[in-house]
Amino acid sequence: MAITDTISVASSDMGWNFDNSYARLPNSLYTLIDPVPVREPRLAVLNRALCESLGLDAGALDSDAGAAIFSGNMLPEGAQPLAQAYAGHQFGSFTMLGDGRAILLGEQITPQRERFDIQLKGSGRTPFSRSGDGRAALGPMLREYIISEAMHGLGIPTTRSLAVVVTGEPVQRETSLQGAILTRVAASHIRVGTFEYLSTRGDLEGLQALADHVLDRHFPALKEDANPYLGLFHTVMQRQASLVAKWLHVGFIHGVMNTDNMSICGDTIDYGPCAFMDAYDPATVFSSIDQGGRYAYGNQPHMAQWNLARFGETLLPLLHKDTHKAVELVQEAIQTFPELFRRAWLSGMQAKLGLFTQEPDDLSLVKDLLTGMQEGRADYTNTLRALASAAMQRAPALQIPALTEWLSRWQARLTRQPQDLDAARSVMRAHNPALIPRNHIVEEVLEKATRHGDYAPLKRLLAALSSPYEERPEDAPYRQPPDPSAQPYQTFCGT
Repeated sequence: MAITDTISVASSDMGWNFDNSYARLPNSLYTLIDPVPVREPRLAVLNRALCESLGLDAGALDSDAGAAIFSGNMLPEGAQPLAQAYAGHQFGSFTMLGDGRAILLGEQITPQRERFDIQLKGSGRTPFSRSGDGRAALGPMLREYIISEAMHGLGIPTTRSLAVVVTGEPVQRETSLQGAILTRVAASHIRVGTFEYLSTRGDLEGLQALADHVLDRHFPALKEDANPYLGLFHTVMQRQASLVAKWLHVGFIHGVMNTDNMSICGDTIDYGPCAFMDAYDPATVFSSIDQGGRYAYGNQPHMAQWNLARFGETLLPLLHKDTHKAVELVQEAIQTFPELFRRAWLSGMQAKLGLFTQEPDDLSLVKDLLTGMQEGRADYTNTLRALASAAMQRAPALQIPALTEWLSRWQARLTRQPQDLDAARSVMRAHNPALIPRNHIVEEVLEKATRHGDYAPLKRLLAALSSPYEERPEDAPYRQPPDPSAQPYQTFCGT
């Protein structure tokens, strides 16, 4: 029996409200396909707050029926499952790709009339799986849940995690691991690589349909522009400049900034070998597959611009009928990215330093702080958080020789603005998190969940990360950096 024959009438009582605009695009962009059933689905974690914001009944979904839906064994009413086609430059090399282990169920319309993709990740083979098994292991799915929800708590645009189910089936990687499926929520899953897929195929009709869909879904105001596709390019650049600046502000390293992992709507997407930096070093790399440091912490702005240039190339036929003129438009636009990023990054760093006004020396003030932190191997998050205390007095966490002169210079800078020190301290606490998902802490809770079935530590960490700018005594263990003797942390692709 096909999965679509097993839909339960009860699923309509859970709040599902689908309208699937992506499925109305040219069928070259996707393949209609059902998830592959699993043996014994069981809910591991459910995001009840996200359920409610989506208009879903968390109580009804926290059940065997919910586990059946989040595993793909049962489809909610109105779902139209499909695997999306896309391409991508992976570490600079172009590859034809697609959802090799993910199924888009459809687009949930919330009570506020917002639209969100509901996607199952790890739901079985698709026509794009190549040699993959289409499945996912429990550890990486729980890790994406933690990191994506932490990013949301930090106020950074991101996909969200709705649920993780254990499938009751093993997946074979280096060893046999528990299988799992993540339910991911996104404003959309359209990527730079989606445009590359059509451009490479020479499908101009499909390219225009996709661009118009993006305008309708994400940027309807741009349709009034004289050249809406140029407006689209500028808007995507602005969003990516802002997003990558926010990554740097909290020490986040995406790890695999391929063009298929750059969302058109400006959300962080695809949490594979990502991690948060402890000691400040712009050359920090965690990914086991990034041997050359292409996507190192400090390289992320440059790689965003490189990816955006690839996006601009796909839009050339839509920008102007004269190819030379279209190329000029993209070149002129892409040259503005460094300044877009610089402004977004500097503005955020000024807020992190409690600066309300602007002075010509602020950029060097910020850079000198980072240089001192690098020389002193200072913890990025804890040092910046300690500045709020240093605005009032000397903080023990800032007794770093390389920062002695800098602290006096910065405190003098604070006196040259009309706002008092209490106001500076307040804005610093609002922009410097007390908590990030520390790599060693994340590994500890994953170990307990995956090896011992103990999800309580994971849920406590998630609760703390939902309010990362608050400083609670009970969260003190989460603020501790790894032991200096610990081995260098390394992340791996979940496939």
